[in-house]
Amino acid sequence: MPALLIALFAAVRCTVRSRLELEAEILALRHQLAVLQRQAPRRPRLGHADRFLWVVLSRVWPNWRQAVQIVTPDTVVRWHRRGFALYWRWKSRPRRPGRPTVAFDIRALIRQMHAANPLWGAPRIHGELQKLGIEIAQTTVAKYLGRPRGKPPSQTWRTFLTNHVSQLASVDFFTVPTATFRVLFVFVVLLHERRRVVHVNVTAHPTAAWTAQQLREAWPWDSAPRFVIRDRDGIYGPDVQATMRAMGIEEVVIAPRAPWQNPFVERVIGSLRRECLDHVIVWNERSLRRHIRQYLAYYHEWRTHLSLDKDAPVSRTVQSPTGGMIVQVPHLGGLHHHCEHRAA
Repeated sequence: MPALLIALFAAVRCTVRSRLELEAEILALRHQLAVLQRQAPRRPRLGHADRFLWVVLSRVWPNWRQAVQIVTPDTVVRWHRRGFALYWRWKSRPRRPGRPTVAFDIRALIRQMHAANPLWGAPRIHGELQKLGIEIAQTTVAKYLGRPRGKPPSQTWRTFLTNHVSQLASVDFFTVPTATFRVLFVFVVLLHERRRVVHVNVTAHPTAAWTAQQLREAWPWDSAPRFVIRDRDGIYGPDVQATMRAMGIEEVVIAPRAPWQNPFVERVIGSLRRECLDHVIVWNERSLRRHIRQYLAYYHEWRTHLSLDKDAPVSRTVQSPTGGMIVQVPHLGGLHHHCEHRAA
C-alpha cells in the first residue's frame, strides 16, 4: 500500500514538472540502470565518463540529488571539485620561458655557413644574416654554433690549389715542320688561372737570349707570376734564369723525362696540334703565326673548357634562349664553329 501511494504521488508530481527536469531524471535513472546491468551483481564502479555525466547533471539540474541512487551526493560533489582542480592545474601549467624558438631553416643556415667558412665565428655569421634580412641575436647564433672544437678543419687540396693558381704559369717549346721540311720552334707561355695563353712566338733558331726576351714581353713591368714551371731543356740557360730572378719569378723545374709534371701547357700544345696544326700545311714562320693567332682567338673567346666549368678563358655571356635563331659561326676557315643566337 505505501508503495502504491508513493507511485501515485510520483505520477501526480510528474504532471507539474517541466519537460527538461523530467528528461534529466529519466537520463539519470537510465544511466544508473545501465551501470547496474553492466556490473551486477558486483559493486558498481563508475568510470571517468560516468563521473563526468553526473558532474554535468549536478550543474544543470537542481533536483539531481533526489535521482541519484548508486552513489551519495557528496561523492558527486567531490568529483566536481576534483575536476575543477584538474582544470585549473591544466590552465596554470608552466609554459616555456624566454624568447620564441628559432625556425629550423635558420638554424640549418647557421650551420651551413659555419661549415662552408670554418674560420668564421658568431659575429661574422651574425653580420651575414643581417645582410640577408634575418633578424636574430648574436648570442643566439653563438648558441647554435656550439663550442669551438680546437683548430678549424684543414682546407681541401682543391681549395688550396685554387687560391694559388693565379701565381702559377708554365712555359714550353714544341716543333712544327713546314712544307719545305724546315723545323720551326714555337714558344708558349700559359697562365694557369684561366688557361690563357699570354704569349706565343715562332722562331727557327731559338736561343737563351731570345727566350728571355719572350718572358719580358709576356709579363711587362710587375705583372709576372710567382712561380713558372718549365722542363730541363738546355735553352733555359743563365740568361733566362737571370731574367726570371730579375722579374721576381721562382723557377719550378720538373723531373727528367716527366712531361706529366707540367700538364697544363702540355694539354694546350696537344689541343693546338689536334685542333689546328694537324689540319693545315705550314709554309713559313708568317704562315704559322697566322694559324696560331686565329686558333688562339677561337680558343680564348669561344672554346669551352671542362676545367673552367665549361666556360671559355675569356668568359662568355649566357645568351637568352629567345634571342633569335641559332647560327653557326666558322673559325679557321670552317675547321671549328661556335653557335650563338642572332635576331632574324
